[in-house]
Amino acid sequence: MPLYTVAQRKRRDESIWTLIQGLLAPIQFLIFGISLFLVIRFLSTGAGEQAAEISVFVKTVALYAIMVTGSIWEKVVFDEWLFAKSFFWEDVFSMLVLALHTAYLLMLFNQWGSSHDRMYVALVAYASYVINAGQFLYKLRMARLDARQDNVVTA
Repeated sequence: MPLYTVAQRKRRDESIWTLIQGLLAPIQFLIFGISLFLVIRFLSTGAGEQAAEISVFVKTVALYAIMVTGSIWEKVVFDEWLFAKSFFWEDVFSMLVLALHTAYLLMLFNQWGSSHDRMYVALVAYASYVINAGQFLYKLRMARLDARQDNVVTA
């Protein structure tokens, strides 16, 4: 079963939100890579606590940005803000990713737990993010295969 109907694919291809998602995703991944390095450096050496905290904060803001714009994209393409059939499980897992990142922010702003405790929560959030990113990359590949198959059938 294809991810998109013909009409949905047309809306996806014409939407500015597709471009925005395409730009935000690699930016967020770059932020993630830098932050992961800083968090691991802090946990292993004790150095750079503030840099690690700021990096997780920036990563979380980037995550919220991509989630909000992704929800708008989903509304434009599928006429549902979230949990469209084609991306239901990715959206469900995204909620876990958001919850874990938000838990880190709550811990940071309320000074709950030690710095190390907060960084371990960040690492769990990051692990969930990697899984979720993999889900979306898989769907991107499926969409490309669908499009390629459609081109072969109509050619």
